[in-house]
Amino acid sequence: MSHQTIVGVLRGGPSSEYDVSLKTGATVLRNLPEHYAPADIFISKEGEWHTTGLVRTPEQALKGIDVVFNALHGEFGEDGKVQKVLDDVSVPYTGSGALASALGMNKALTKKVYAQHGIKTPYSVAIRKEQYGAGTARELFMSFPQPSVIKPVSGGSSIGVTIAYTLGDIEEAIGNAFLYSEVVLVEEFVGGKEASCGVIDGFREQDVYVLMPTEIIDKTNNDIWGYESKYSNDLHEIRTPGDFSVREKGEIQELTRLAHQVLGLRHYSRTDFVVHPKRGVYVLETNTLPGLTETSLFPHALEAGGSSLSEFFDHTLQLALRK
Repeated sequence: MSHQTIVGVLRGGPSSEYDVSLKTGATVLRNLPEHYAPADIFISKEGEWHTTGLVRTPEQALKGIDVVFNALHGEFGEDGKVQKVLDDVSVPYTGSGALASALGMNKALTKKVYAQHGIKTPYSVAIRKEQYGAGTARELFMSFPQPSVIKPVSGGSSIGVTIAYTLGDIEEAIGNAFLYSEVVLVEEFVGGKEASCGVIDGFREQDVYVLMPTEIIDKTNNDIWGYESKYSNDLHEIRTPGDFSVREKGEIQELTRLAHQVLGLRHYSRTDFVVHPKRGVYVLETNTLPGLTETSLFPHALEAGGSSLSEFFDHTLQLALRK
């Protein structure tokens, strides 16, 4: 009898995206091809690792695991920390390595890399918590294009993200964002169509295969696609391919490939955009471990491209095992 590859599905974790990670992990567990043997590795909000209902050390939890599918999101899962744990015990894993994950998680550093490679992104400034004073919000309001988008420098799922129109909005939004990160990004608001596009390494005989761009239509009448809308089919509509011109589609796909490469990412990623009706395509951020829930964008684009989650999981695990 041939040996089944044992896949440790890592989910949960101490971040604000704990619930999303549980759902992504459940998707992986449900859709692994039959030649894999799944092992559910749950990390609690307190950071405790569990297998078969028992608390384990990471080394114990990973014993006998051939490869890990990293279904974590946010802090610890996407910032290079769990990648370092896995590297230290020499267990291969899906997704980007520790350094690239840390870079991709930090929106301020990511935007610097974008700028170095000529990738257009909204103007922004980073504010550190220890540097934030009584007059900082007023200074931003007077000197910054309004409205502005205020967000934690790390994290995803639009958690802690607010659009500010007034001085009071800015003060409240910065205080809220500091709940999730020690550094806050204040960014120029660019209106237009919301778009997202994914890439997969080594797929369909291409070094970096680019999926079709997805258009997101938020039904909440908010200016940003927020957390509640992202994870409710009733509050948003996604279209793949989206309603983009040939030029816009080509630019979105090329920028998705470029962002993946210049950030040093591997296996797969998803980059988010806004397409302004006059000023064109802006890159907002790149997700090193995009969500894989039933309402997430990446699975939708896979299906629209004639693929499936099972094919994607098999391909990605094989990339990890060949490292």
